[in-house]
Amino acid sequence: MKGFRKSVLIPLAACIIIAGCTKNSKTDYPIRPVPFTAVKLTDSFWAPRILKNEQVTIPIAFGYCESTGRIKNFEIAGGLDTGTFRTIYPFDDSDVFKIIEGAAFSLQTIPDEKLDAYLDTLIRKIGLAQEEDGYLYTNRTIAEKHGGKGLHEWASPRRWELDSVLSHELYNLGHLYEAAAAHYLATGKKTLLDIALKSADLVNRDFGYDRLKVYPGHQVIEMGLVKLFRITGDKKYLDLAKFFLDIRENGQEYNQAHTLPVNQSEAVGHAVRATYMYSGMADIAALTGDKKYLNAITKIWEDIVYRKMYVTGGIGSSGGNEGFAGEYFLPNLTAYCETCASIGDIFFNHRLFLFHGDAKYYDILEKTLYNSMLSGVSLSADRFFYPNPLESDGRHKRQAWFGCACCPSNVARFLPAIPGYIYAASEKNLFVNLFISNEAEINMGKEIIKITQETDFPWDGKLRMTVNPGKTSSFTVNIRIPGWAGNEAVPGGLYTFTDKQAEKTVIYVNGEKFQVQVIKGYAAIKRKWKNGDLVEVNFPFNVRRLNADPRIKDDAGKTAYQRGPVIYCAEWPDNNTGKVRNLVVDTTATPTVRYDSDLPGGTAVITVRGYQLIKNDDGSLRQGDTEEIKLIPYALWNNRGPGEMRVWLAKQNDAAIPLAASGRKP
Repeated sequence: MKGFRKSVLIPLAACIIIAGCTKNSKTDYPIRPVPFTAVKLTDSFWAPRILKNEQVTIPIAFGYCESTGRIKNFEIAGGLDTGTFRTIYPFDDSDVFKIIEGAAFSLQTIPDEKLDAYLDTLIRKIGLAQEEDGYLYTNRTIAEKHGGKGLHEWASPRRWELDSVLSHELYNLGHLYEAAAAHYLATGKKTLLDIALKSADLVNRDFGYDRLKVYPGHQVIEMGLVKLFRITGDKKYLDLAKFFLDIRENGQEYNQAHTLPVNQSEAVGHAVRATYMYSGMADIAALTGDKKYLNAITKIWEDIVYRKMYVTGGIGSSGGNEGFAGEYFLPNLTAYCETCASIGDIFFNHRLFLFHGDAKYYDILEKTLYNSMLSGVSLSADRFFYPNPLESDGRHKRQAWFGCACCPSNVARFLPAIPGYIYAASEKNLFVNLFISNEAEINMGKEIIKITQETDFPWDGKLRMTVNPGKTSSFTVNIRIPGWAGNEAVPGGLYTFTDKQAEKTVIYVNGEKFQVQVIKGYAAIKRKWKNGDLVEVNFPFNVRRLNADPRIKDDAGKTAYQRGPVIYCAEWPDNNTGKVRNLVVDTTATPTVRYDSDLPGGTAVITVRGYQLIKNDDGSLRQGDTEEIKLIPYALWNNRGPGEMRVWLAKQNDAAIPLAASGRKP
């Protein structure tokens, strides 16, 4: 840290949170993200959710950290209180760090003196819990106060020894480093950053090719170390992140240690660990120029998207390993699709876009964002899903908290950063990747470009964008043309639209129709821009019906519905019997769309014609009367209590679960 000055705060801003703007580094992602602090949301979809995250999710998450003993662990370890380790898992420190990260992000856009002061108090407790040499792991520190009693069974009496298994000492620290970067950039205070750097310096002393060679059992420290490198410019943190990847072999597929990461080509094991590792590999590839990392993660992405991803963008089908199973094994009722895995996959796809500049990565990011990720938090912002299945028999229910609380804390830190995913830039190129009403100031190198988006997305496909470059300037505005606006449901064809849409995206520049040529999924508008230039985009926004690859056995005889990026489902409160698994849709009928302000949050709903499949007392089957089946966005399900839900609806009788004539499921 010699020579490091607080003055780097403003130029670096928040862009290092994801990528770009690295101090003293010449190699980095060819495309840089626009910091979320440079983008002010003005929409009615995401802005209220981010505000609720600040007003509801973050306070209750800190509240549960208080009531469950997570914060008490720091107090005991730091000598402010006495007693034993209070929580279930040795990695519970990480939840506190993640919520601090989310709170820091929130402070950058929604100033809150009370929250800022609370963080100061909490950081002091964390600092007291840190041992003199920089070690920070409350379970071990507390156990040592009791002669070793109370050390978690997953941890060894010696530091770090079992980290590649389950101690998760390094996992905790990865989230500490990410929180420290966020807090420093939000406040300019070095209190948490100093704790993180003291810890990272210890890790650097203890680990190395000629010292301890133990890889993290749960990846994330790699991304955290990269963020410390981006702030300080000290290459030892980058080298340490690469070290943890390069020693990762001779282990298990479960945590992606079965072979060196650069030799991997398939997504295996625990989905959260996997996506965190792939994101870390992307960072290392960007900052070192090592193409072996890039080649590996590009192949892994294809394996996920072409063979192992749900139509909602969810990944990790198996609850047994909380992760990936075999190719095309994508059951709906038992789908795991952990919320954390969706967030990790967004990290991963964003980084691949920054490398390749290809819209296909944003097509997956957008799908995951509006469906699988968003399903993980209720409209009230105080109830959460850990798994996100695509079908329910009524047993699934949102929870206020979890013993393993990684998902609520992950949601808390992710939502405030969403504005940073809207735009990106490279030399003379501005990328418009997400369609959300906002006002932004984008640094294009020599000039600041002001952009205003106006749209009712995701309920409407019309977009107005005003460009104000300050002075007349030549550059290219690249507008993503999503696959759903054409005829590609997902790259690779795992899911396909049943119709071939002839309607095309139409773009006007200052009222004149622009001849759209799509390159890598983008309409490139290259011109001399002047203040007040208006770009209007009309995306086709029809209801599209989907079929799955026939190798996905659980989707046989079924169909799904999509409008824009939003996947729809049938849910129990909206349909006659309160049962939806016996519904069969009429695929010859044209769906209708209307906006329903009475539903929670207000939403566009789809109505399709169909019928109930009923089982008579003698065992025979009959079709009920024709009825209208109401579909809501998948992300909004279970906001009205538990009950049946289906994304993939039967289109033929043998794919439905008949309802007994008595009203009971046979």
